[in-house]
Amino acid sequence: MTAPGRVSLAVPIGAGVVTALVGFTSSFAVVLTGLRAVGASEAQAASGLFAMSLVMAFGITGLALRYRIPITLAWSTPGAALLAGTGAVVGGWPAAVGAFVTVGIAIVLTGVWSGLGRVIAAIPVSLAQAMLAGVILPLCLEPVRALADNPAAVAPVVVTWVVLLRFSPRWAVPAAFAVAAVVIGISLTTGDTEIGARSLLPSLDLVAPTWTWQALIGIALPLYIVTMASQNIPGTAVMASFGYAVPWRASMTVTGVGTAITAPAGVHAVNLAAISAALAAAPDAHPDKDRRWIAAVAAGASYLALAFASAALATLVALAPAGIVETVAGLALLATLAASLAAALSTEADRVPAAITFVVAASGVAIAGIGSAFWALVLGLVVRLGLTRRA
Repeated sequence: MTAPGRVSLAVPIGAGVVTALVGFTSSFAVVLTGLRAVGASEAQAASGLFAMSLVMAFGITGLALRYRIPITLAWSTPGAALLAGTGAVVGGWPAAVGAFVTVGIAIVLTGVWSGLGRVIAAIPVSLAQAMLAGVILPLCLEPVRALADNPAAVAPVVVTWVVLLRFSPRWAVPAAFAVAAVVIGISLTTGDTEIGARSLLPSLDLVAPTWTWQALIGIALPLYIVTMASQNIPGTAVMASFGYAVPWRASMTVTGVGTAITAPAGVHAVNLAAISAALAAAPDAHPDKDRRWIAAVAAGASYLALAFASAALATLVALAPAGIVETVAGLALLATLAASLAAALSTEADRVPAAITFVVAASGVAIAGIGSAFWALVLGLVVRLGLTRRA
């Protein structure tokens, strides 16, 4: 048996590359969809993807080298899904950018002020997960609609996802996107669309933030809650399951500052990785837990490479036939939907409030310019409080 210290560097480096590839390809379509939904142009959405990849690349590398643990970062996929369900707000894209800046500041405050963290922890998990499930439900329905409208283009993507889900779940969504890319390529070769060379080069499209109370309540507040409840807290738990204590203050500072500074470029939220964190922190990355930080550094380097490919991928997505991108995004969120529904209904006493939260969030109804996610959480909390007092 090979001693842990003699394991080839190729093992953790390979694990890091896989971590970045899976994390990026499995959800970047969701990110682009969410940014466009709240008012970003194609160029601004591509800028956000590029900037987020840079923040993750340098953030992961810095934290891993400083603390010698396989800590990895990710963009907030649930947060992007929330943006997709929220849609445009009063003030447009600049107001959305202002909300992103606010989320970054709130994440930093969570790291330095324990009271704010206790407030988030006090929100019932069942209601937070029900809100998330309701928000992403419309996106999860898109593959069904797309398959009915354009079966020839969408069916290969869905079939690939189903097959890989059986044999290699972590690669199911990346493989589905690969097939989608082939479908898009065929569509481009048979059409008359021309791709300019400049559209393949990444760039930062900066927008000055503005603040509206509708965007702060309808985007910033639910985005912050979803990012903390569905990414940062579970990410800490995943790392703890492999014997690592996440440097909470440093992590929140890096991700919060990174989000706030790069929000004008389109960054909605960067946070601790949750699901993909296990790819770099598990024993498969290296038998010696004190050497798995190498996998995180490799993931950071891989995200840097992916950052410079982001514009080409965003251009590919922008030229996709109707339903293709929505299908990939919906398939990427199905596992999140299943987990959120299970968590929302796990506590019998909270099932009715959770159901109300889920239904209101899924409705997509905006009241007073504020999206359904906020109202869903408010109504869920009110009903839960009323039922608790009656009991």
